[in-house]
Amino acid sequence: MRSIAVSGALKAAMAEHARRAYPEECCGFLIAEPDPSDPSQLRTILDVVPVPNEFEGERRRRFLVRPGELRALEHTLEPSGRVVAGFYHSHPDHPARPSQYDQDHAWPWYTYIVLGVTEKAVGDTRAFELDPDSGTFSEVPLVTETAPPAGVPVARGLASR
Repeated sequence: MRSIAVSGALKAAMAEHARRAYPEECCGFLIAEPDPSDPSQLRTILDVVPVPNEFEGERRRRFLVRPGELRALEHTLEPSGRVVAGFYHSHPDHPARPSQYDQDHAWPWYTYIVLGVTEKAVGDTRAFELDPDSGTFSEVPLVTETAPPAGVPVARGLASR
């Protein structure tokens, strides 16, 4: 099983987004280099891109990223060689683990980071990936790096979108 690495700065950016969106769910993209051929190798998140929660109902328990947002970001990233590696979202007043709804709408090649948030603070932040065979989420180790990998700018502008 692979691990997911995220810098402290990017983790803080996701947490700030969750606090600002509370009591609604926030959501955004995770950006990384393409995965190595060995699926057990570390996936390092290089940037996060917050997006509006477009769910047309109770946003306290659901989020929606429109497919056009995903396609537009993939097009923007294409020259850099980076890819959308997954999504992050918050769970207001609930634990940082995927809901059944999250599981039913997930894709197995992405990483999902879930942040538990209350009115007062962001609690747990955990990472999950969907097993393509069982259709269920498995938690993957989330490593918080104190410094970005050499030569990688952190929150280089996409995150402030």
